[in-house]
Amino acid sequence: MSSIIAILPNYVIENHPLIIVCILLLIAIVLFSFSKLRMDIIALLTIMAITITGILTPSEALAGFSDPNIVLIALLFIIGESLVRTGISYKMSEYILKIAGKNDIRIIIYIMLGVALLGSIMSSTGVVAIFIPVAISIANHTGIHIKKLMMPLCIAALISGMMTLVATAPNLVVNSELDRSGLTEFKFFSITPIGLCVLVVGIIYCILTRNWLLTAEQLTPTNSQPKRRKITDLIRDYKLIGRAHRAQILAGSPFVGRTIDGLHLRSDHGVNVIGIERWRKFHKVLIPVNGSTEFRENDILLLDMSHSEADYRTFLTTNNLEPKILRGEYFSEKVKEVGMAEVALLPESTLCGKTLNEIDFRSKYFLTVIGIWRNHAPVETNNLFQERLEMSDTLLVCGNWGSIQKLQTRTNDFVVLDFPSDIDDVAPAGSQAYAALINLAIMIILMVTGIVPNVVAALIACLLMGATRCIDMNSAYKSIHWPSLILIIGMMPFALALSKTGGISLISDWLEIHLKSYGPYIVLTFIFLLCSTVGLFISNTATAILIAPIAIDLAIKFGYSPYPFAMTVAIATSASFITPVSSPVKTMVVAPGGYSFGDFVKIGVPLTFVVMAVDIAIVPVFFPF
Repeated sequence: MSSIIAILPNYVIENHPLIIVCILLLIAIVLFSFSKLRMDIIALLTIMAITITGILTPSEALAGFSDPNIVLIALLFIIGESLVRTGISYKMSEYILKIAGKNDIRIIIYIMLGVALLGSIMSSTGVVAIFIPVAISIANHTGIHIKKLMMPLCIAALISGMMTLVATAPNLVVNSELDRSGLTEFKFFSITPIGLCVLVVGIIYCILTRNWLLTAEQLTPTNSQPKRRKITDLIRDYKLIGRAHRAQILAGSPFVGRTIDGLHLRSDHGVNVIGIERWRKFHKVLIPVNGSTEFRENDILLLDMSHSEADYRTFLTTNNLEPKILRGEYFSEKVKEVGMAEVALLPESTLCGKTLNEIDFRSKYFLTVIGIWRNHAPVETNNLFQERLEMSDTLLVCGNWGSIQKLQTRTNDFVVLDFPSDIDDVAPAGSQAYAALINLAIMIILMVTGIVPNVVAALIACLLMGATRCIDMNSAYKSIHWPSLILIIGMMPFALALSKTGGISLISDWLEIHLKSYGPYIVLTFIFLLCSTVGLFISNTATAILIAPIAIDLAIKFGYSPYPFAMTVAIATSASFITPVSSPVKTMVVAPGGYSFGDFVKIGVPLTFVVMAVDIAIVPVFFPF
């Protein structure tokens, strides 16, 4: 006690900025714990406070906005969105579902193994960006609550940092500190045996605790949450069964070379063209149509008409069209090319009182209205396009998913109701899946080999994604989760503030005084706990920067091998499970998982002690004292 009293006046009383930093840290943690404010708002408030108090200059406090790691995280969000748009994420979730079924235990195992494997050779933040949509898709298909999947995903991503030397930045920090101290560096797979042991323990832990964060209602989501309708449900509800037909345009047909409006199909024949199947290169696609779309020979038309079978046959014969089979599964099979959604007219809509022909809906919005819902029932008429719209009518539109989503901006006349669940599986750039995989492989190779910095590798991959049409600029900007970035940026200045105000020196002196009389296992335990404690407030990379030299220096002073202590720093910094603010891996799953600050504490504290026990038991086996 007397030694502590002797040290305190030098580092706390005389250096009051350290007290201010500690108070700001405490306030931030309290605010995070109560979840009354958004985490990104709290982060911005801490930047403001740490600047106003004079602890850091504005340029120091705002340095996170220019940090390459922040740019890297933003780029990895774009990479993840590219994999979603090209259908790769959906295919991954489809494969996991195929081998795991709807069993939550098997799904957790496969997700964690996949994340750990991929995270061993690339950035864990990138892996999380890839697997978040995979987990969401699995949750939507199985009814398993998303909280059950996001936390194991996050834990596996952190553990993936223990798989190889290049898996995470703290490992490289520890390795460079060994080199700076004149010691032999770790090899590529030096950390792998410990990481594998931790992964096995982590999987078992996640399985045992998978229901800890769920309420009674969330444990049975399929009973408490309404099931979203599918396109097949809309077809049934609007009584469209039997109205859809397919017909091919033969040589000599009056349709060839004419436009839809030019043929007056609606007014003269009561026929509505929903889409056209047309050969492009080596495959057939369903293209959206409007009034100016021109017909070609061999086009296959998707038609909506309520005529009798005899009238339909007469229409085909007159126009030299050949009927084609339309199976009941047609719309389910074409869901990636053609979609449906309900659009509700607003009371003040300028469309009320007008017919669909007067509105020219198809030419304006590249969509076709195939049903009207009024007074709790579908409108049944032989000519839907002469029906005058009434206030609060709901229209069923059909066409390209992109055109349907654009309707959300037309807020003056109508509002798009909840999309059918089929949209979750839509890949707008599905034809570019192979290009996306090649781009991803290029990024991984560049990151593993270190030819260019990670942020440059990710930037190259993003540019390639854009060049190969895996993603467009609007989707790229929208894919970046800005609150997560702001949260990380806002917490970064604390590492500099702790170092600048002498907090790190205080810790180092205290450890050196009090650990001399204890054995190596106790010292190893203290190093792990120190990393875990510092990791509550700052990033794991910053923690490694601060603690690695302390751990190596202590080991040398005490006459121990520095390698088990250096390895423990690497393991402990990756095992930062307790709060969501010290690693982008955790902050990225907060919003999609619907987690609170307390959820991470509840799961993270026991897991931290479990991993510490594994570390203390296994590390000395591979790296003796």
